[in-house]
Amino acid sequence: MRIAIFSDNFYPELSGISDSIISLAKELAVRGHVINFYVPRYGAANYKKVGLPVEEIALGENIKITRFFSLPYGTGTGQGRVVIPTGLRWLCVMRFKPDIIHTQLFFTIGLEALIASRILGVPIVGTNHTAVKEFARYAPIHTHAVENLLIRYVNWFYEKCGRVTMPSKSVADEMKQFGFSGECRVISNPIDTKTFSPSSRKAELKNELRFSKFTVIHAGRLAGERNVDVIIKAIAVAKQTIPEIELAIAGGGSYEGELRSLARDRGIENSIKFLGVLSKPDLAKAYNASEIFAITSTADTQSLVMMQAMACGIPIIGVKARALPEYINPKNGILIEPGDEKALAEKIVFLYKNENIRKKLGDGARKYSIQFSAPEIASQWEKMYEEIVTRYNLK
Repeated sequence: MRIAIFSDNFYPELSGISDSIISLAKELAVRGHVINFYVPRYGAANYKKVGLPVEEIALGENIKITRFFSLPYGTGTGQGRVVIPTGLRWLCVMRFKPDIIHTQLFFTIGLEALIASRILGVPIVGTNHTAVKEFARYAPIHTHAVENLLIRYVNWFYEKCGRVTMPSKSVADEMKQFGFSGECRVISNPIDTKTFSPSSRKAELKNELRFSKFTVIHAGRLAGERNVDVIIKAIAVAKQTIPEIELAIAGGGSYEGELRSLARDRGIENSIKFLGVLSKPDLAKAYNASEIFAITSTADTQSLVMMQAMACGIPIIGVKARALPEYINPKNGILIEPGDEKALAEKIVFLYKNENIRKKLGDGARKYSIQFSAPEIASQWEKMYEEIVTRYNLK
């Protein structure tokens, strides 16, 4: 099958969406499918911001990448791009001759996907990865009216798709709350459970990375809606009981400066390690050298970094917000209320004092994550693509 995947963000942007669709494409390519990505062209500064060489990512002969001219656009990653829609990009899609079009987002490249589907007579499936209300904060004009307009647009967009998926029920519920009536289904983002797997070399990795005896880790883009400040505040509280505690933060973004200032203000700057953007193997090492993964985001529609941490066999402490309660359960982690640094500190101390429970939750996290491996998720997509194409051809 020939699959055209459209996305408004892609490599080298720091994004769970980019990571997940690349992982899916690799698995589909192994099975003989041919994939063509249609994505923004990034500037040299976007590569350098995350320490990557300014060159195209090599994904294998069955995966091609078509880049469209784009302009900078403010997002939490500091790498955001926007493609100005022309309505003519279906011409290059026509040369690829796709059997199906899959759009990952509802922005300008998503519009090009809709146009290509309509003109070329190719079925289209849409995936919504985004908590729309949270994304609205990045709009040039942020008002209640703009937010409502954006929500109505999103529903209009996805109702034009033959089938709609999302990585969590929370996304579907939000869309339905604002009038979406189309056919939808929850499909998890895929996890690379080979790269992200438990290691028996914890002591060695701690020494290599210079992690403390008890390390809490967080990963992802450093943006306001991720509320990483809550974790830093919790570490300051927990340090009164656990003097050796450290927090490792992997990733980058527009809030890094504020987070560093907060650590200094709380007097724990020497207990916070800002690791920067890590490669997948290095991130897996960091997880395996840590004791707990903490996440306090109120915007995640799944959190790929959290699922990767689970796959490495470490327990999760997360907040009751958006999709996190759908994936954190009593067998793999602990839930707290959003914004409550005291509760987070209490749970960190609890797991510090109860190593057996910590290990049990870590083992449960690994077992739970296996169902979301790239092969498992690719099989679900293969089946869905085939169903959509068959049904479309019968019309």
